[in-house]
Amino acid sequence: MSDKINFSAAFNKTKEELLSMDETEFRARFRERCHHTMEIQVYAAAYRGRTLSADQPKTARLFMEVWRERGLPETLPEYVFASKLLSFAEELIQGGNLDLTPYAPAPLSEEARQGFERVLYERRSVREWSEEKVPDELIKKVLKAGLWAAHACNLQSIRYLVIREENCPGLFRGSDIPGGPVHIVLLQDMRVYRANPVMPESNQLLDAGAAGQNLVLAAHAYGLGGCWLTFTSEQMKQRIREHVGLPEEIRMTTYVDVGFPDQSPYPPQRISVEEAVFHWE
Repeated sequence: MSDKINFSAAFNKTKEELLSMDETEFRARFRERCHHTMEIQVYAAAYRGRTLSADQPKTARLFMEVWRERGLPETLPEYVFASKLLSFAEELIQGGNLDLTPYAPAPLSEEARQGFERVLYERRSVREWSEEKVPDELIKKVLKAGLWAAHACNLQSIRYLVIREENCPGLFRGSDIPGGPVHIVLLQDMRVYRANPVMPESNQLLDAGAAGQNLVLAAHAYGLGGCWLTFTSEQMKQRIREHVGLPEEIRMTTYVDVGFPDQSPYPPQRISVEEAVFHWE
């Protein structure tokens, strides 16, 4: 049996297939197809001053039609984003000049850059915690930062468990550090990767890694301590999975403990840029 993938069958689904697939996969395919069949082409045409082909948005239009037939809310992020991209595409199809300057990020002030560098270089892995309770709203800010990390093909696999140690004492036993007051488990909904069956597993893990980095940086920026951890055994993962009733299609990838810090570790030193660069040309 050949391992070769039929790209047309893998990526180009009929309207009937899109209507019948589960919502999670459909939404992921919507994100992936908008990215690969319209977003990239729209921005390339706008940058080079080219007229876009009238057929370019046909895949996105199909997904939007199916979206409405499925009765999904048009306020969800996929539909909002696709609608904006479609308006861009229509401008370019008509030979117009697309002005993207309203979406340019504002330049950081010197003070803001210094703040960024403080978050980047002063973050520490914290392993001792105060008794102060972390407010839910602060946790939500950290979680949102994880969702805004770069993610391959805009598939958005990241999901979370948020478990306070006080509510489930000992559930995370086996960790090599004292249990933090709040455990944030980074999950991945593996159904979204059906939208791109040629994506290597390394990219999937990088999706979780990018989210994890955002979590620990955001925790530090909001005055929390954080420590990025690894599950020590399959038994530990299974215990947590059974406790929350986690479906099989959800992968537990890693976790981050956060809380108000009760220590100030000396910064681990890093090798220099010169030592790190293997080749520069």
